[in-house]
Amino acid sequence: MIGYSLISLKDMISELGESDVKNRLSSFSSPLNSDVEYFIKNKAIEFAKQSIAPTTLVYTSYKDKPVICGYFTITLKTFTVCKKDVGSNTFRRLKKFGTYDEDYKCCDIPAPLIAQLSKNFEYDNGKLITGSQLLDFAIQEVKKLQALGGGKVVYLECEDKERLIEFYTKNGFKKFGKRNLDKDERDKLDGQYLVQMLKYLE
Repeated sequence: MIGYSLISLKDMISELGESDVKNRLSSFSSPLNSDVEYFIKNKAIEFAKQSIAPTTLVYTSYKDKPVICGYFTITLKTFTVCKKDVGSNTFRRLKKFGTYDEDYKCCDIPAPLIAQLSKNFEYDNGKLITGSQLLDFAIQEVKKLQALGGGKVVYLECEDKERLIEFYTKNGFKKFGKRNLDKDERDKLDGQYLVQMLKYLE
């Protein structure tokens, strides 16, 4: 049975130094999503150092050597969800965690955002961990945050691609909105917007 270890990127930088960590991240490969590969190689270290968006590396063993099989990045943001987009029952549960706007029947909710999530295809073509396992690790970390600070909701944003929507839907997320791409995202992502999806954590 494969075992996994979760390691904070910020802690790794403190222990090994930025140059060593950058070298370890340089071989990360995500051929299906250039944005997540670019982030881990070019932005993750600085974002972790500044506590803007901390990254967690998932390690496992491959040919008797510890390797990075995936990573996820979690940050805190506020999203807007409207009653018409999620239905009355879901909205009633969500509303207690945010600020309700009576006129628009919408609610602003501060919540953890899974900002990045990717397997590493450098080893065994990405088969060292499944996407669902990686997502579950991220959600377990979200639950730890919420045990201290409150909340029951996590959300993410992904490209409007059938395989991605199906994957997150299968893992309990539901669509609730769209966000137009920022200028610096347009050269790395397809389309003009990202689909927003949320999950209520029991």
